[in-house]
Amino acid sequence: MVVRDLEASLRFYRDGLGLDLLADRQVEGDWPELLGAPSRRLRAVFLGDTRVPDDQAGVLELNVLDGDVPAGPPPGPPGTGFFLLSFFVDVEATLGRLASLGLGGEPRRVTQPTPGGPISLATVRDPDGVLILLTPGSITRRG
Repeated sequence: MVVRDLEASLRFYRDGLGLDLLADRQVEGDWPELLGAPSRRLRAVFLGDTRVPDDQAGVLELNVLDGDVPAGPPPGPPGTGFFLLSFFVDVEATLGRLASLGLGGEPRRVTQPTPGGPISLATVRDPDGVLILLTPGSITRRG
């Protein structure tokens, strides 16, 4: 994900959602050819959960590109293509951290029935307007 303000995004994802910093790299490459990027330099910051092996959990890559990168509007109603990022968290604790940091905006909440009983879901926006779904618990892995 390309971000406008890395520090604001780190506050949101690391401090607010509780992701761990896995790696922070300055990388030079043919990004104009591969990604259509404005320069050959980028900073890639990888966030995830250090308690879970990389092959069993997702990793969020935040990228900062040298040069001008146009800002896009926040995503609208669901459509094809990128819509939201989902995180399995303690929803109330995460919303509390985000509120204390002044991040995420006013959360939208619903109670969703499930076979195990109702669960509370919430959505917030990251500093670049990306819709973030907060779901209680964790993914149950089946081997």
